[in-house]
Amino acid sequence: MNLLVIDVGTSSVRAAVVNPDQGVVASHSTELLPQSPAPGLVEFDARAMAAAALSSSQRVMAESGPIEGVGLTNQRASTIVWDRVSGEPVGPGIGWQDLRTVIDCLTLAGSGIRLAPNLSATKAAHLWDQVDPDRTRDLCVGTVDSWLIWTLTEGKVHATDATNVALTGLRSGDQASWDSAVLDALRLPPEALPSVVDSIGVVGHATALPGAPPIAGILGDQQASLLGQGCVAPGDAKITFGTGGMLDLCLAERPAFATQGSGGTFPIVTRSTGGERRWGLEAVMLAAGTNIEWLRDDLGIIADAADSHTVASRCASSDGVAYVPALLGLGTPVWDYGARGALMGITRGSGRPQIVRAVLEGVANRAADLVEAAETDSAMSIGSLRVDGGMSDNPTFIQALANATARRIEVSPEREATTLGAAHAAGLALGAWKDESEVASTWQPKVTVEPTSEVDRERWADTLRRAERWFPDLSAISF
Repeated sequence: MNLLVIDVGTSSVRAAVVNPDQGVVASHSTELLPQSPAPGLVEFDARAMAAAALSSSQRVMAESGPIEGVGLTNQRASTIVWDRVSGEPVGPGIGWQDLRTVIDCLTLAGSGIRLAPNLSATKAAHLWDQVDPDRTRDLCVGTVDSWLIWTLTEGKVHATDATNVALTGLRSGDQASWDSAVLDALRLPPEALPSVVDSIGVVGHATALPGAPPIAGILGDQQASLLGQGCVAPGDAKITFGTGGMLDLCLAERPAFATQGSGGTFPIVTRSTGGERRWGLEAVMLAAGTNIEWLRDDLGIIADAADSHTVASRCASSDGVAYVPALLGLGTPVWDYGARGALMGITRGSGRPQIVRAVLEGVANRAADLVEAAETDSAMSIGSLRVDGGMSDNPTFIQALANATARRIEVSPEREATTLGAAHAAGLALGAWKDESEVASTWQPKVTVEPTSEVDRERWADTLRRAERWFPDLSAISF
């Protein structure tokens, strides 16, 4: 059975054909770098995204032969508003990291509605307000998965799944229905919203592709990565190091807290099938790979992402240089939007190797913060971590991660485990695997890394505090 996966990340669209027996047999990626027209703003071209998804899919299908099903995975909470009749977006897509609606969130909090700017809700209202403040047009509101489904079914299906809709901020606490109070406050008509379907199950047919294969799996990127790394049992955990860093932990039941635990994590739906939702919790690092891009694109001290390992390897330690990766503020556990990146401990002898190593170690220490937060909010012990994403290819970083977390690190054989997770979801719906335990049994790490030294976490906590509350007005914002 060949399964087509369309994987939309922050900076690219990837189409891959996955065979349950052979793994990824064909793959093609198109780079789609987001735009940042002003500090804190992250936009993308939804039309270009749709075109790239179709062209890349057609290319790999031509290479691999017939496709029996389609799985989708995507950056969550990124938001698109489009015209129902023409199918044209009414403006740019707004990325999940975009902070333009911070003040809107603060205003809503004053009336008792708590929404974070990284959720879809205020992004959707902002886009609609720009083109139709009187709410007279027939528009559709969706996340990236909704936009892809609309594109693939040629406008016949407007849907999302339980993993994506939970990150919109538009659902009730139990995720069972739309939150009418939020919809009213944002003036978003319910008829503009997608239907909510299972993550595992056929939702429609991709008539825009040859053979019109069924769309049988839909997962947000982090939930896809979780399934792609065989994390299905309570206590299983992974971290994906992409643009941001996300730790996801499988739970036996929904966490007791409604929106955020004392450790700064929040409940997530890991997947849904047969109308049943599975639960977990998530801890968030707002900037992970973004820091490597900063070294490359803004400072110019590395040639490419892989060069960060080469340069950092030229020194055995950072010689006291420390870096806090808070370019967009700090997420779990403190959720300080006024925090900013900090580079400390520099001397006349500090050079490129020390600075690059400090950046890698800073991201690793923030990952350890996420682990501690997840253990606090779940009352579970995380024995080992599975990791994927671009930074999982960096040996210096992976060793720093093992040292900072004091845990065994298992590196995914597929860097983009999201692709495997979406294939697993579609394959489960179509019978390629009999159940999730069979999916979990396929997990085999590419490499396992053990801690080799201890990290002074108290010193890190002091370093972190120095980066907090850089802009106190933004730090005062709580969601």
